[in-house]
Amino acid sequence: MTHARPAYSVNVRGVTLSLDLRVLLLLNERDEWELPGGRLELGETPEQCVVREIAEESGWKTVAGPLLDVWSSERAPGRSVLTVTYGCPVLTPHAEPVLSGEHQQFGLFSPHELHRLNLEEGYKKSIIAWLKAPPTMRPSGVQVMFMCGRRRTPVMYCAHE
Repeated sequence: MTHARPAYSVNVRGVTLSLDLRVLLLLNERDEWELPGGRLELGETPEQCVVREIAEESGWKTVAGPLLDVWSSERAPGRSVLTVTYGCPVLTPHAEPVLSGEHQQFGLFSPHELHRLNLEEGYKKSIIAWLKAPPTMRPSGVQVMFMCGRRRTPVMYCAHE
């Protein structure tokens, strides 16, 4: 028995939060909200990809934090996308996002607004996972903001190499 090999592309996305704990989402040409990120390039790690893509699409500087989720979905018959999401602490939290030419608009949304958006379910799960994640994985040598405890209190953490 032979099986057709599916054609996969790999997209790496990041969940980023503003200082007031709203998640950054971008509106694409299909009128769908999505997390910033994009296609993994040859020779690039997923962590490098997500940091590069977030900077290109929003102007925010980030670091790739913990892996949140991985899932595949079929976008067209025989054409699947493997999506990898990371929680990405923002290193420039006071900067307003800047819209790139890749999207129609950007929005900062509180978690209770997600249900009303045209947003893929996998993105919603990743956002909730990042909001609930304990600050256990901290990048080395940078100052980042993590959410701590049930009330999601912002906590500054400065790691040393």
